[in-house]
Amino acid sequence: MIPFITIYSSVHYYIGLRFLQSFAPLIDTHVSLYWVMVALLALSPFVARLAKRVARGAAIGPIADFGNYWLAVIYYAGLLWAGVDLVHFIARLPAAPSLAVGIGVMMAVAVILAYGLWNARLTRVTTYHIGINKPVEGLAGLTAVMVSDLHLGTAVNNSRLAEMVDRINALKPDIVFFAGDIIDGDVSEFAKQEMPRLLRQLTPRLGSFAILGNHEHLGDNSVEATRHMSASGITVLVDQYTKVHNQFYVVGRNDRLGRYMAKNKAPRKELSAVMAGIDHNLPIILLDHQPAALHEALANKVDLQLSGHTHNGQFFPNHLITGRVFEIDWGHLTKETLQVIVSCGFGTWGPPIRTSGYSEIVEIRIKFVGNDK
Repeated sequence: MIPFITIYSSVHYYIGLRFLQSFAPLIDTHVSLYWVMVALLALSPFVARLAKRVARGAAIGPIADFGNYWLAVIYYAGLLWAGVDLVHFIARLPAAPSLAVGIGVMMAVAVILAYGLWNARLTRVTTYHIGINKPVEGLAGLTAVMVSDLHLGTAVNNSRLAEMVDRINALKPDIVFFAGDIIDGDVSEFAKQEMPRLLRQLTPRLGSFAILGNHEHLGDNSVEATRHMSASGITVLVDQYTKVHNQFYVVGRNDRLGRYMAKNKAPRKELSAVMAGIDHNLPIILLDHQPAALHEALANKVDLQLSGHTHNGQFFPNHLITGRVFEIDWGHLTKETLQVIVSCGFGTWGPPIRTSGYSEIVEIRIKFVGNDK
């Protein structure tokens, strides 16, 4: 916690100092008041989340939203000022930025956030056509829809959820998969907005299946989150599998960070233990929130792994980091006999802003290739 506070405070001081230097002629006599304002803005994300947990009222939502937006403001203001300082250093310009530069940074942040807001609301359907080399009696193919990282209750409200349900039903899927982070930690908001009622309007003939992500474990809420998702008509798989219509398997893993984020610190099982007793002659679809340690899925002869978590960075250029952390952070990967599809997510964490990736519903058209033989 101390390293985080140190870094977070230092970033605010750096950005605050640069804006102070730029606007010095305008605020020179109100420096103390200026730094008080910077401190309050720095605290706003934490105060807003606390207020939303302990208080109710029409004003709480906008206050919490402002705190989330401030995270995006400080992120891009920090990047832009670092860029300005680098240019000043290379070109040997004066260290103190001018008023014009300060205004330019503010305008650039505003444009970036406006684009991010628009992009986050622009839902797109990504379609993959894949083949699994296993014959399935009575089933030539399967149309599946996968969504991840909805963050329902805080970042994504009922209006967007209703839009998502309508878009999914329009695709007429046989089955729907939720690849974790369905609820944004605060289960009470999910229940208060009656989101289970909307999720029950999904109409896949083979049902809907979900796993827990890291956010369902926040505040030790995984049991309550599972209960509410089950009430939504979704089968939640936590280190267990189910055989669907006696034709293929769906395996659901607990999130790998759950043991660190939940108070009970329940470790997730080894994949080999979870899959004990599976008939490998049938197709195996694995839901694992994070696309990490793909060698485990490959070693256990999984045919298709569906994941999320990465958001493709959500804020540009964070995708450069997620692309290094994960073997695949967005898209489709074939790794020998294993296929992996990673979604950049339907919702957002924190502010409803996306400058990397987009709001995504994934349609997967699966053909069981062995049926042609």
